[in-house]
Amino acid sequence: MNRDDLSNKLIHFTKGERDDAIKTFHKILQERVLLGGAGNIDGGFKCVCFSESPISKLPHILADREYFEFPYAPLGIMVDKPWLFSRGGRPVIYQPKGEFDGLPLNIRWRHKTYDPIAGVDCTWEREWRIPIDTLPLDPQQMTVIVPDRRSVENFKTSHTSSTQAQIRGVLRYGTLSEANITDAVQDLPWHFIALEDLGVKVDW
Repeated sequence: MNRDDLSNKLIHFTKGERDDAIKTFHKILQERVLLGGAGNIDGGFKCVCFSESPISKLPHILADREYFEFPYAPLGIMVDKPWLFSRGGRPVIYQPKGEFDGLPLNIRWRHKTYDPIAGVDCTWEREWRIPIDTLPLDPQQMTVIVPDRRSVENFKTSHTSSTQAQIRGVLRYGTLSEANITDAVQDLPWHFIALEDLGVKVDW
């Protein structure tokens, strides 16, 4: 692939204001799962959604969040497109709302309303979906997108504190020392990419 407007990767971004998004994202990293949702999906289908927009194009989108009506935090999980495709993920079908009923029942979950005459145009998202309640994640096959290096350290610190607390809760009446608890905590197993290292300055 030799075009910079195409990508072999897909990114699932986390929604919400800063504090809520960070809390949700930490839970994703801890539980290693993405939950499907039916928001803004005609027919009430539950899906996990991704964007095919190349990471190299994020500076343009993030620099003008209001224009693009970008409702997401700069926190995401990036997966290989073949990985999602092999599990049933597909690009959405952009079309007028009136054409929804014309789709076969088994692919209506792919419908995304597109009507440039009425000012409805989200094609810049290049959305993909997978119709699923929960999508298990493998840290060895995925990359975590965060705004800056400080976020990387914050997530690692939060992971350590949370894991230590869980161990203390399980072994409240055991004999494991503080040193043993610290040794028992494994490093956060994800690979991170900080957008600031790609020249993307995110003010959020």
